[in-house]
Amino acid sequence: MLRVILISILAGIAASTLYMHFQSPPPLPDIDLEEWWGPKLDKSKYNDSIVPFQVQFSNSTIRDIKYRLKTRPPLTPPLEGIAFEYGFNSKQLESWLKYWAEEYPFSDREKYINQYKHYKTNIQGLDIHFVRVTPEVPPGKEVVPLLLLHGWPASFLEFYDAIPLLTAVNKDRDFAVELIIPSLPGYGFSSGAVRPGLAADKIAIVLRNLMSRLGHKKYYVQGGDWGALIGSIMATFFQKEVLGYHTNFATLATPWSSTLRLLGSIYPPLVVSTDLADRMYPLGERYSYSLQETGYMHIQATKPDTVVMHVIEINA
Repeated sequence: MLRVILISILAGIAASTLYMHFQSPPPLPDIDLEEWWGPKLDKSKYNDSIVPFQVQFSNSTIRDIKYRLKTRPPLTPPLEGIAFEYGFNSKQLESWLKYWAEEYPFSDREKYINQYKHYKTNIQGLDIHFVRVTPEVPPGKEVVPLLLLHGWPASFLEFYDAIPLLTAVNKDRDFAVELIIPSLPGYGFSSGAVRPGLAADKIAIVLRNLMSRLGHKKYYVQGGDWGALIGSIMATFFQKEVLGYHTNFATLATPWSSTLRLLGSIYPPLVVSTDLADRMYPLGERYSYSLQETGYMHIQATKPDTVVMHVIEINA
């Protein structure tokens, strides 16, 4: 009897999902290309210039960091017999703090970061920082713009090792790649919004406006993590501008895909080949892992200011 009920429920879900699957996609939402995210008083003084920027670690900042690290209270020892099951292991953290206080090469790192040209420009009230690397090309080669988007916890620096490879001028190609690598709003050297609502769809508009200001009416996008969602939205909103979109963080969570995943938990070959089924099933293990390992994501999604205040208290 239970089996019959379960089959009936799944059949109903499948039928409704199939109906939704064959419906026309919804229209794109109304897009405000000038929505303001900075302080209201700044709008009257808006400046759209692009200015050079350099990362600098001042001596006073370095002294302050080292002082805070050296004069902090002792860390609470971890429980016996655990590694990172309860969070970051304080024994491991001790070695990291010692490295930052005594060994970190601030000067060398500053030079490393500044090896490429940095800029800032104000987009919709937000000071947006970005790295721009334009290769020198011989006549006849086209320069193709590529917007690289990082995620969390990350920054523009995650692309540094790839920059020489991506911008290399290849004699076998009639084009070369120019890179625009921004710090997402609220990350690194880019300012954050002063009011709620700056979600991925709004950031997609900000970054589209950044590319437009740089003179790029058509361009490619690569995104990972949050950058993957933002890049996907850019490709959806601005289909005539984004020539191509690549991601290293591809996900799918539509009603149709969720129904297939559920049906596949009963009969995996329905949705995945036998040799790959263990990557998706059993679903209980996947959901259990998500519940146990994503507590940080839940608190940041629901109470982000709690995390900020905790950091402030630690640094006070």
